[in-house]
Amino acid sequence: MTENAPAAESLRSITLTRTACGEYVADNGRGAQLPIGTGDTDRFTPVELLLAAIAGCSAVDVDLITSRRAEPESFTVSMQGHKAKDEHGNHMTGLRLTFDVVFPEGEAGDAARAALPRSVQQSHDRLCTVSQTVERATPIEVQVR
Repeated sequence: MTENAPAAESLRSITLTRTACGEYVADNGRGAQLPIGTGDTDRFTPVELLLAAIAGCSAVDVDLITSRRAEPESFTVSMQGHKAKDEHGNHMTGLRLTFDVVFPEGEAGDAARAALPRSVQQSHDRLCTVSQTVERATPIEVQVR
């Protein structure tokens, strides 16, 4: 390993296999598979998966922090944005991540409620790998084999 090369344990990957025109299956190598499509069927589209990835990443962060204090009675995270097209191509605008979390009454619930805003902010500012990558506009190397 060279001095600037990332460590092997930091590598994350999926394999996407075409199953039909406009239909694919993503495989994470651990046995989970996720059908992806164009939006003509019930399969998640790539844009919906981007939204789910941002929401899921932040949800995990916030859940792990707040549930140490109290188990939520309900925990829903929604992510939305608008698909736009301009001179720079297709992209998403107006991205909004919303947490709707209810904790039980009592001291533990109060502690979890108090921790919720800070944990959401921490996830956004530094913990969520997905949103940090999107906000930093990390370049993507593309290659054909």
